[in-house]
Amino acid sequence: MRIGFITNFCPHYRLRTFEMISRRLGAEFLFFSGGQEWYWSTHHGVRHGDFPHEYLRPTVLGAMRVYPILFWKLWRGGYDAYVCIPARVALLLTYLSARLRHRPVVLWTGIWSRLGTPLHRISFPLVRYIYRHCDAVVVYGEHVKRYLVTEGVAAERVFVAPHAIDNAAGGAAVTAAERAAIRAKLEVGDDERLVLYLGRLEDGKGLPFLVEAFARLGPPDTILVLAGVGSEASTLAAAARARGIADRVRFPGYVAPDETRLYYAAADVGVLPSVTTPRFKEPWGLVVNEAFNQGLPVIATDAVGAAAGGLLRDEETGLVVPERDAAALAAALRRVLEDTALRARLSEAARRAVAIWDNAAMVEGFRRALAYAGVTDASSPPAR
Repeated sequence: MRIGFITNFCPHYRLRTFEMISRRLGAEFLFFSGGQEWYWSTHHGVRHGDFPHEYLRPTVLGAMRVYPILFWKLWRGGYDAYVCIPARVALLLTYLSARLRHRPVVLWTGIWSRLGTPLHRISFPLVRYIYRHCDAVVVYGEHVKRYLVTEGVAAERVFVAPHAIDNAAGGAAVTAAERAAIRAKLEVGDDERLVLYLGRLEDGKGLPFLVEAFARLGPPDTILVLAGVGSEASTLAAAARARGIADRVRFPGYVAPDETRLYYAAADVGVLPSVTTPRFKEPWGLVVNEAFNQGLPVIATDAVGAAAGGLLRDEETGLVVPERDAAALAAALRRVLEDTALRARLSEAARRAVAIWDNAAMVEGFRRALAYAGVTDASSPPAR
């Protein structure tokens, strides 16, 4: 059995997932992008793992990249089934190929609300049609399933593949010396508390609300670290100066994927303050998985997929606050920073929760969807 898996590219956090999907389900990957997406940092690059894959070369038409070779690869690839993300042109080509060849097609998506840009509004009827008529849908979490049911997708055709990372790598132990070195690099004293945001410094991440919430905390013994790069960096720095907290805010810049666990281990609390925009609603937020692997308590907004999808559960594995509410975020930060017992309880619960939120569970979600779609070789679960 050969599965054609069509997605944009392989990021660092998908490498082990794709290797496991290929090994257990017989997937071969066709990548139709070199990582030029607006949400992807060029610092990260793309990955080439130990699994069958090909990065397709685009045809450039002005500012557009089109992939006429994709349809040829889909048609001539001899695949027994297809899996595709909801990228408009790639999804349409994959769906047409599957239907013309009488093969099952499975959609993989993390989108959990209608997006409001003109292009999304125009293309949505076609995408919804494919949602409703593909053979099965694989989703990041229950939040996506709930949304798709409201769009007319039959619940029995939707399968959750818990959105996961390589827990073994993310949970690797960090020594006291490594933790101290990161805190020294960030100019955080031994008696100071560290509030960490790690990710893109871009619109949609809700970082102005985090800066405002931090300014409301008051105590001078707390440092805010905004780790990452993006177009909002100078605006956030200006906001920190305007609120008189510039001396307590750090901008370390880009953090390589293999260094992120050091930052989580060095912090006292992580924050993912994402907000909903016409273009963006946080599909998941894998930084939550990463932080949990290091036992770091996380505060997230209700616009974060990991919170809506069940990994970060309010008062159980973390704290959830309303999006765009700096006062609520400040109150949550104060609670976690001042309550040692709460931090310890959330830390332990976070480690337990993410331990079973792994790549094996994610692959099993794909297997069940393919089996439902009629891919007989995927009808029994592989050994973990």
